[in-house]
Amino acid sequence: MAERSRIKKLEVMVSDVKVEAPDTVTLSLFTGNDKLTYEPGNFLTIAPQQFAALERWVEYLQDLKGKKEPPRAYSLASSPDEKYIAITVKEERYTSGSTPYPPLLSPILALRTPPGTKMVVTGFTGPYKLTDEIRKQNDHIVHICAGSGIVPSFSIIKYDLRMNEGSKHTLVYSNKKREDVIFHDDFAQLECEFPDRFNVIHTLTREGDAFDYNDKIRQGRISRNLLSEAIPHPDSTAVFVCGPDHLPWQKKAAREKGEELPPSFLQSTLGFIDELGIPKERITKESYG
Repeated sequence: MAERSRIKKLEVMVSDVKVEAPDTVTLSLFTGNDKLTYEPGNFLTIAPQQFAALERWVEYLQDLKGKKEPPRAYSLASSPDEKYIAITVKEERYTSGSTPYPPLLSPILALRTPPGTKMVVTGFTGPYKLTDEIRKQNDHIVHICAGSGIVPSFSIIKYDLRMNEGSKHTLVYSNKKREDVIFHDDFAQLECEFPDRFNVIHTLTREGDAFDYNDKIRQGRISRNLLSEAIPHPDSTAVFVCGPDHLPWQKKAAREKGEELPPSFLQSTLGFIDELGIPKERITKESYG
């Protein structure tokens, strides 16, 4: 009941737009005098029906699908100690023959939402959070993220480092190229502020052999060996995993064709973690398609 009481609609105004990557922005949202109660890692939702520019698209997709377009969920990039709430939005792309419907809301939010834009959001909730129980039972928190899956962990990491002196975090963060890394400078600053409590290892999959790799920036996908390095003591480590997984429509299409989908980021990572001996009760996961 306490969880449900925190969920409410808020009229907000975009106060700032920060470009994080070529297709990704962080929108700071001014909420007026509303007292906000949320936890790091929570998300809010935004209904596409409220945007005049999307009216025809919404009606078309609703007719095509035979059901109402649902609100979209966006993780909070802000943390409760900060003045404004913020969401980070990556533009979703349409791929012919692969994506079932054109993305509706993320292109508007990521590319065409200037400061001063007003909208209604609904928040806040979500199971992806660092509880007191997790903190008490583990000496080390490891975050394994890919792409925009970094957003809820970013909120958790910065808040916990500031508010809990004994916490220790490691982030293993996978992207295609250096320019795709969201919050790069923020994480570098946190490493400077908390050198004994926070460490980041980046992995890049498409920069090529000529890129200047080092101990902080590795080449290729996240592997079991890399996670073994990041998790030296599995018996006292909790793990947060957030990144892409196969969507239901992708699984259905593969079944109909008699094909087997390659392992997703989430599937591969959870498999490696299991091999390292970390039990499911110490794993918090969240996926997106």
